[in-house]
Amino acid sequence: MNKHFNIADMFELVADEVPDRLALICGEKRATYGELEQRANQLAHFLATRGVTAGDHVGLYLYNCNEYLEAMLACFKLRAVPINVNYRYVEEELSYIFDNADMVACVHHREFIPHIASIQSAVPKLHTCIYVEDGSDFAAETISAIAYESAVTGQSPQRDFAERSDDDLFILYTGGTTGFPKGVMWPHKNVFFAALGGGDPQNPDQAITTPEQITTKIRSAPVTGIALAPLMHGSCWWYACILLLAGNTVVLNPERSLVGANVWDIIEREKVNAIAIVGDAMAAPLLDALDAHPGRWDLGNVLSIGSGGAVFSQSKQDAFRERLPNVIIRNSFGSSESGNMGADGGGKQGKGLGNVRKSEFMSVISGSEEEGYRHVAPGESGVFARSGYIPIGYYNDPVKTAKTFVDVDGETWLLVGDEACLEEDNSITVFGRGSNCINTGGEKVFPEEVEQALKSHPDIYDCLVVATPDERFGNKVTAVVSTRNGADLSLEAAQEEARKHIAGYKIPRELHIVEEVPRAPSGKPSYPKALEIALSGSHRVA
Repeated sequence: MNKHFNIADMFELVADEVPDRLALICGEKRATYGELEQRANQLAHFLATRGVTAGDHVGLYLYNCNEYLEAMLACFKLRAVPINVNYRYVEEELSYIFDNADMVACVHHREFIPHIASIQSAVPKLHTCIYVEDGSDFAAETISAIAYESAVTGQSPQRDFAERSDDDLFILYTGGTTGFPKGVMWPHKNVFFAALGGGDPQNPDQAITTPEQITTKIRSAPVTGIALAPLMHGSCWWYACILLLAGNTVVLNPERSLVGANVWDIIEREKVNAIAIVGDAMAAPLLDALDAHPGRWDLGNVLSIGSGGAVFSQSKQDAFRERLPNVIIRNSFGSSESGNMGADGGGKQGKGLGNVRKSEFMSVISGSEEEGYRHVAPGESGVFARSGYIPIGYYNDPVKTAKTFVDVDGETWLLVGDEACLEEDNSITVFGRGSNCINTGGEKVFPEEVEQALKSHPDIYDCLVVATPDERFGNKVTAVVSTRNGADLSLEAAQEEARKHIAGYKIPRELHIVEEVPRAPSGKPSYPKALEIALSGSHRVA
């Protein structure tokens, strides 16, 4: 049977090469490559008995755990598609993603049974639920859920699946900039080369040229890496795949929040070599813990700290260099749609978010659908863009697909969404999102979604939501509102109402009450003026 640039195919090659090597650590649970391979096969066979087949979508509604990656591999083995589900979603958001993704099955922690029960009638395609024990006692029969261990027990550990393809899909759901979760459709081959390093993330010019060559990249001394984001986020999910396809060891944070001291405990205990974070939101508590407990940990095994997906400020990078002088610090750019767009080379320090190399697949594009698109000349600004190994679009969203994947001189380019400038030296300086999307600690929040939630409060007449600076999270969600008849309104009351409609990370952290929310005569919002109000602090509710 032919091998392809398919994650399941390449993982199997690696597992056969190093079956006894430690693959995965999450708290007290450990798994070798051989054990991970066997359990993934068993779960795949169980899913097949439930009618899950090629192209079907299976939700992963889980906190960090070994079962997350077992279920991912099980889906890929069947040519099915795992779907990441944000465990912070409330009912409205959860119902949307289950429906939009056409899920037929879901692997979830037991505590999420009531949440699934609340939307089950609205998602009739969902026919199989498999729960992972977590110490809660919610009744599985409520949704006819099957225990994960019962599902795998007795199933064949053999690898007897149909031939796979480069074009099997890896779908990554992201909040994006439209206010709704969007499923980015990556063919396996494309995501392997664009986001997973092509078999050699540190040396992209030495990417493999055949699937079988993946085993030549396995080191005799494996790297132990920890990704501190939840697996439901692309940055952690992809990093775990990078480590697994290189025969390295993945360490997951088993806790449901990031406590700096606890993370350093894990890093010391497991002798972690590489740490992957998401910007300042994770850097801050890690640095605070080092300052609060000087000399507490032996971190001599740490070789690198890399960030992607959110702003990793120069001050935080410098702070790590000061405390860990022998560690390599890397600040990368990219997104769910683009994969890795390169690391900041430091050439334009103090200008924008960073500077990356231009290549035949990386460019800055200007224009519009009406007037057409073109590559900018040196000195001009536009939108950061990528071609070559890119997604094929958004699942169930042809309109957004058409706006994001555009034709430039007969070639398809992905408009990443970040404003950028092509420098005279042919490098690219990245300035950040040109839209009003708020990136808070790596989570993307669409202002209009928050505004609609806030307007459900009877005392709120009008509102706009903007991003204001936050030392830890980069930005925080801030609301500028006017109230009905001058009613008094507390931040807590606004948060309580919003929490009924949107996930907790989207809740405003600051509230400013004004007589009239700034809008143009047409009624369109004036976000710049709203931001001025918020930054002035003159209308802030304590």
